Amino acid sequence: MKNNLNPNIYTQMQRFAEVTKTLIINGNIKRAKRCLATAEEIFNQGTGEIKNAIANVYVFSVTTFMEMHNCNIKNLFPENLKAAYLKQINGYYP
Repeated sequence: MKNNLNPNIYTQMQRFAEVTKTLIINGNIKRAKRCLATAEEIFNQGTGEIKNAIANVYVFSVTTFMEMHNCNIKNLFPENLKAAYLKQINGYYP
């Protein structure tokens, strides 16, 4: 059964990732950190589907961008988003 929320939440997470990446490019790290903190809050309170969208779209998109631009991920990412990132690259939670 297909959930109507799927395309919408994944599209929203991609847009939110683009906003975060633009803030990083423009050097507005304070606002980028606020976006990451907001994503962390949504991740912590969200359903399994929302957590999946944040981890697989938002975190993946932002961390890939940051790695390509040699940005230090561990100083920007909140705890649970960092754990989701480590799970993606290592296959487990720390």
